[in-house]
Parts: sequence; C-alpha cells; structure tokens
Amino acid sequence: MKAIVQDGSGSADVLQLREIDKPVVTDGGVLVRVRAASVNALDWHSVHGGKMIQAVSALMRQPEQPVRGVDLAGHVEAVGAGVTCFTPGDEVFGGAPAAFAEYALAREGALVLKPQNLSFEQAAAVGVAGRTALQGLRDKAQVKPGQRVLISGAGGGVGTFAVQIAKALGARVTAVTSTRNLDLIRSLGPDEVIDYTQEDFTKRGERYDAVFDVAANRSVSDLRRVLTPTGTLVLVGADKRGGVAIFTRIGGAFVRSRLLRQRIVFYVAKATQADLIVLKELIEAGQLCPAIDRTYPLSEAAEAVRYVGSGQARAKVVLTM
Repeated sequence: MKAIVQDGSGSADVLQLREIDKPVVTDGGVLVRVRAASVNALDWHSVHGGKMIQAVSALMRQPEQPVRGVDLAGHVEAVGAGVTCFTPGDEVFGGAPAAFAEYALAREGALVLKPQNLSFEQAAAVGVAGRTALQGLRDKAQVKPGQRVLISGAGGGVGTFAVQIAKALGARVTAVTSTRNLDLIRSLGPDEVIDYTQEDFTKRGERYDAVFDVAANRSVSDLRRVLTPTGTLVLVGADKRGGVAIFTRIGGAFVRSRLLRQRIVFYVAKATQADLIVLKELIEAGQLCPAIDRTYPLSEAAEAVRYVGSGQARAKVVLTM
C-alpha cells in the first residue's frame, strides 16, 4: 500500500510517499481503508521537532512511528477477533496511528460510525481538533450557559471547533481572528468577531469567564488581563517557535496558576471514544460542522504539512486517498 513515511526531521521534505506492507489485523483491531486523513499541528511539530519530540515520545512511552497522521475516516476493511461494534463495510471515523496511508489499523475503541450528514473529508477532520476543543471548554474551562468565552485563534482547526462547541454549551462567544478569516468565522455563529489586525482585544476593557487560547501569540499576562478575577485561561496552542519555547510557556503558566485566583490550564487532549460520540451527536444535531480549508491528495502530504505550519491555514487541512 502507499503511505507517507517520515525519513529524518527538520522540514516537510522528509515526508516521502512509499510502498509499505498493509497492516495485519490483530485481536481487537479494526483495519480501515482510509478515504481521508486530516493534518494536525502535531504532524508539523513531529516533522520539525527532531530530538525534542523524540525525547517527549520516549518519556510518554509512545512507540516510534515513521508513518505520520492520527485522524482518519474510511470504510472498515476487516475486523479482528473480539470486535463487536463494527463489521466490514461500515463507514467510520476516529483515530489510528499511521493514518497517512491507504490502510490503517485502529483499536475498536478509537472509532465511531460516521455521521451520515458528513463527507469522509469532514469526518476525518473531527478527531484531534474536535476533542481538543471539547475537552478544553467543557472539562478544563468548565463553561456554563450564559458565561462569556473568548476564543483567540478562532480561524484555525481547533478554533473553528471551539467557536461552535462554546455556543453549543450555551456561552456568549467572542471569536478573535484575522481579516481573511472573518467571513468563515461569522458563518460559525459567534456572538461577536474581533479582527485582531484592526483591534487589540486585550485593551477593550471586556472581561471573560474563560479565554481559550489557540493562537499562542500573546503573553500569558496579556491574556490574564481580559479574564474576570476568577476566570480560567486555557492554553491550547503551542508556541510557534517550537522546542524549548513550548515548554517555557507551559512552565511559566504553571507557576502563575499556583499563585493566582485565576486558573491557568494547559492540557493534551485524551483520545476517548466517549468524546467522539459527543462530537458525533453535536454534528447530527446540526450544532457542529467541520470547516475545511484545503484538501490535498496523499502524494502531496508534504505540501499539506508545510501549509499547516505556515500559519496561513484556515480551519482544517485534509488528505484524500
């Protein structure tokens, strides 16, 4: 089968289209014929992170995986012993390692039946971005109906999900994005949209119960300034300088959170089937719709990862098989 294999690190040029063996179905496993796979910031950082990413993976005991990608949608090709939720031919979406390939092997608990009102491309976009937004707003910020929530970096993959999920949770939502993203973000239904190229949201005098920061381009002090005295700052995005800068930002936020009444939270989303089901239900209810900027064929995965890392991508970028 064809797959995108990472050979080295430093730039997207290390991503190569190669022929490799198709995964063998194991007990409890589901072999998926991949129809679409989404590109996440994680893929860009994995390509550019080099030894730093390798060290983090080793500490988390994650096996080294040369094939990129973790989000997919497709058809069930075969199931292993013990699998009861899926049968060959089912349309599914969710997560699997090595998703940038024609076939991927997933755990049964990492997949959910695809909503009928989504394309494969839209369904592939849900996994990491949707769960990150859901867990950050519902669990970390503990957003309640009527609260005021600001989404900084609303135009990206996680941000477009966050705007819609915050609304579904009953919040009054202010979305911060750039001029080129205004029409897209308005179409997602926030109560207010701020163009950060025209206005500095930290100087408006407004105060929010939660700030969900995907952009990672403002200091923690700036973001705290727009919180209520007991508000919550959720740090989602990674510092675009990568490497040590990512951990410096996290460490500084952790120290501040110990000293202040305001809560400052950093987290990594958990891959749970339960949250995939919640996202599916929101989609089927018409409260959530994945937004896609561009699609690329599998053979152009390097260009897709390069685009995601450029800072110009709006919403989600998806590979098609």
